Amino acid sequence: MHNVTSCHCCTRFEKQSIFSNHYQPKETIAESMNTAIIKYNAGNIYSVEYALKRLGINPIITDNAETIKNADKIIFPGQGEAKTTMAYLKEKNLDKLICDLKQPVLGICIGMQLMCRHSEEYDTDCLGIFDAEVKRFTPLHHEDKVPQMGWNTITETKSELFKGFDKPEFVYFIHSYYVPLNEYTAATTDYIHPYSSALHKDNFYATQFHPEKSGIIGERILKNFLDL
Repeated sequence: MHNVTSCHCCTRFEKQSIFSNHYQPKETIAESMNTAIIKYNAGNIYSVEYALKRLGINPIITDNAETIKNADKIIFPGQGEAKTTMAYLKEKNLDKLICDLKQPVLGICIGMQLMCRHSEEYDTDCLGIFDAEVKRFTPLHHEDKVPQMGWNTITETKSELFKGFDKPEFVYFIHSYYVPLNEYTAATTDYIHPYSSALHKDNFYATQFHPEKSGIIGERILKNFLDL
């Protein structure tokens, strides 16, 4: 029994505003904060940029090593496929750079998966920040659809990323691969079986879901990250 509401058209959803029209943030974060979005061959980067601008942040989208190293906060987003994205990171020497970062880093979707040790997607060795394996969903019943696409709940939230969360909340997912529960699990979601919908280790944070597409709840998560 999965606590998920299916979204039949991701494209239509992405064209909608990620925040309800009547909602305005109670406060914005100082525009002087230097926030970098890592530029690489993965989609969805500009949705994250738009979400940050709603919070008063004008991020820079870059693959420049010095710019990334000097940023106050770094976001590693994207939608894509593990093997080609890892190849791009290595080509640009971004793989070692990301692992050596000391400031808060937030991986989103494929960003979270690439921060793990290995992915079953084309048998890809990843960054190894989290000692965890990325596995493909295997349907157990007829109603189990892969990819998971739509809204589902996050529960058992931990870490500063979920400050102020005291009950399950709905967020937006689209993915065919998942990270099993492990010592770094910071949120849990049940689809086919329970898995890690967020991870946290030291200065590295990651979400399998898309906070930039998750309305007011996603905004709270992004703001918590920017407040670290």
